[in-house]
Amino acid sequence: MQRRYITVDVFTDRAFGGNPLGVVLDAEGLSTEAMQAIATEFNYSETTFVLPPQDKANDAQVRIFTVRSEIPFAGHPNVGTAFVLASRAAKAPARLRFEEKAGLVPVEILSDGGRVIGAELTAPQALQRTNEVSAAAAAACLSLTAADVKTDRHAPQVVSVGLPFLVVEIASREALRRARPDAAAFARTLAEIGRDVVYFYTGDVPASEQPLDLQARMFHPGASGLSEDPATGSATAACAALLADIDPARDGELRLRIGLGVDMGRPSLLLTRVRKQAGAINSVHVGGGCVKMMEGTLNVPGGAG
Repeated sequence: MQRRYITVDVFTDRAFGGNPLGVVLDAEGLSTEAMQAIATEFNYSETTFVLPPQDKANDAQVRIFTVRSEIPFAGHPNVGTAFVLASRAAKAPARLRFEEKAGLVPVEILSDGGRVIGAELTAPQALQRTNEVSAAAAAACLSLTAADVKTDRHAPQVVSVGLPFLVVEIASREALRRARPDAAAFARTLAEIGRDVVYFYTGDVPASEQPLDLQARMFHPGASGLSEDPATGSATAACAALLADIDPARDGELRLRIGLGVDMGRPSLLLTRVRKQAGAINSVHVGGGCVKMMEGTLNVPGGAG
């Protein structure tokens, strides 16, 4: 049976930038095993499958798969899927609501002159801060030294607004650039806290990379070992929420322009907003541009559905 798909580059305004995403439009009737096989075939960091909503008040049920497993929520899959669906509509909606395993995800559609150019999601869960690890252990995961890790604002810590990540602040742009994943340290440190992803960032942004507020990178398990993700909205949203949370004097809205993917040749721009009132975070948002890349059909063998 044939299924329609569209691929997009997410968190970018140009082709071959940002993070690629496969969106399977005709997912109704596909088994979980078939979805996983298709996601592995695409070999992107994530692939989404669009199904009818369980509640007609919402726009779609969206299932998200990496090459290894299904996940409850992710950033660039929501932004890219919303962009695809809004672009295909006779009249682009102002917003969409997606049912996901982590909860309901509202997504605002970004337009320019009547043309859909991207989307901004609202994180489905409140900020959660859990396990901390030492600077030395976090540095080892990145082939860095403890001196390369900053801990004056926060220790390396697991944070989540729908999907958990170990978030680490790095002291310099130079250290961020030379980081490399260390498989042994990953297995040793992250297994102890039940996580498998490290998101690390620096506020040491050179003038040539401004007006960015932060540069960041993310290492995670891929199809054949540890790899780098060019743009992760869920981790970036969690990091922005953490930075708003640790500033006791901050109320109002924290806006950050965060770059990813630069050091792997896929520059990405993620725009975050965190709303805070009376010392509490009210909502967390991340968005950006998208570019359509490919469209076609895939063949699913009989019985795979």
